[in-house]
Amino acid sequence: MVQEKTGPSPTLAPGPVAAEPRRRTPAPESKWVLSGRVAAAVAGGVLLFLSFPPLDWWLCAPLGLGLVVASLYGARPRRAAWVAFLGAVVFLLPALVWVRTIGDDVWLMLVGVESLFYAAMAVPVSLVFRLRLWPLYFAALWVAMEWLRGLVPIGGFPWARVAFSQGESVFTPYAALGGAPLVSFAVALCGALLAYALLRPATGVRQAIPLALALLVPLLGLAVPRPADEGRTVNVGIVQGNVPGRGMDFLGDEPAVVLKNHAEETKRLARAVRAGELPKPDLVVLPENSTDIDPYRDAFAHRTIDEAVKDVGVPTLVGAVVAIGEEHRATRSLVWDPVTGPGAYYDKQRLVPFGEYTPFKDLVMALYDRASLVGRQSVPGEKPGDLKLGPVTIGAVNCYEVAYDDTVRETVRTGATPIVVQTNNASYALSNLPAQQLAMSKLRAVEHNRAVVTAATTGISAFVTPDGKVSWQTRELVADMTVVKVPVQTETTVATKVGAVPEWALIVLGAAAVLAAVWRRRRHDRMGNE
Repeated sequence: MVQEKTGPSPTLAPGPVAAEPRRRTPAPESKWVLSGRVAAAVAGGVLLFLSFPPLDWWLCAPLGLGLVVASLYGARPRRAAWVAFLGAVVFLLPALVWVRTIGDDVWLMLVGVESLFYAAMAVPVSLVFRLRLWPLYFAALWVAMEWLRGLVPIGGFPWARVAFSQGESVFTPYAALGGAPLVSFAVALCGALLAYALLRPATGVRQAIPLALALLVPLLGLAVPRPADEGRTVNVGIVQGNVPGRGMDFLGDEPAVVLKNHAEETKRLARAVRAGELPKPDLVVLPENSTDIDPYRDAFAHRTIDEAVKDVGVPTLVGAVVAIGEEHRATRSLVWDPVTGPGAYYDKQRLVPFGEYTPFKDLVMALYDRASLVGRQSVPGEKPGDLKLGPVTIGAVNCYEVAYDDTVRETVRTGATPIVVQTNNASYALSNLPAQQLAMSKLRAVEHNRAVVTAATTGISAFVTPDGKVSWQTRELVADMTVVKVPVQTETTVATKVGAVPEWALIVLGAAAVLAAVWRRRRHDRMGNE
């Protein structure tokens, strides 16, 4: 007779079948690892700032991005987000310090909002670190982040893109192939490769390969072919009239002072030409807002401009703020002929929020007294700035617009040459804004194979050659003028032809990498639970 075994029922015995599937919780990082992340993020942010004008230590950009990568590598998404936010704040606080002219609250608010984009980018970046080619994907996601920053909110804010720290560096030639996005990508890839070499547990040849690739990225930029000089030039007069006030009160108390200053400086240029001190110009360029009175509606303003243009004797591009109806205005680049007077014009398309118009007007006006300083609300133009001016068709770009890829590109695609940037930086004189804006002009020159002529009310007025070199520039807060011989280039670059295609390709690459990383993670978790 067989006896039953006594003891616990087999069905109650613990085992893999009865166990509840659980996801492994990663062990918390030590305080030393966390401190290292914070230190790397802060140092990376500082180096990124140092790469921008006015310091222009461009090599700090890939080094800074390498430290940013090191601060995020191996971090969980939530931690990566706040570490990236910290690094962005350290970078943007000094990079955008010029905004303090408007108010410290506006400055801090802008930095906070923009830093959120870096935090959002860090979440997918923390996922793609699990993929083999993650330096490539990190650089692509960096481009996607800068694209989104330039799009939202309220028309975007493309200032402080990494490409704009490379106005004159070994990375600059990439602009001729893919514009500012490709320059940002090359710098980010170089920095990520440097980080890859240091973070990867390898020695010898395996460690040398990413270092060699990091060096190869900028060297390949030097191999980008440059269009040849076409031998045609035009003499361009540049006038910087200066203003009496500073900050938000740059107009001072004297009526029509900005108009008078620029008219007098134009006449001084005419006297210098007659005296043989300067070559005769074919055209003259005045800054944005070179008349603070509407010449269409005010007889004094019309007469003052007309007398100055007749004195210099050539078509002149005048920057005017003109009334549109009874409630609106436009920032206008106006061709003024010495014989026929005002003619063709270009109205600024990219308007400065809270400077030229007030988003959410009723709410903002109720909350902030400073919003009333905008006055009449500006309306945007609807067409590119190709304007016949003397012997050439120039490409008019107004101030803030030089930061926007598509606005400059569509102007150049009309065949316009050279690019003329009219700007009014009077509120931000002696800050880092004028130098940052000049760096953008240097990059645009290479991107589109066009000389860039900048006329500013208070500086920096400049002439940039098609290879991105500054041939002449003014000091700030002085009245100045000159005549420069500007090359007229008509050959278009690859970047001008293909437009946003490289940027979109990189965005798609980054998105695909994130999807692959998510799929791989879920697959790994599913296999671990079986």
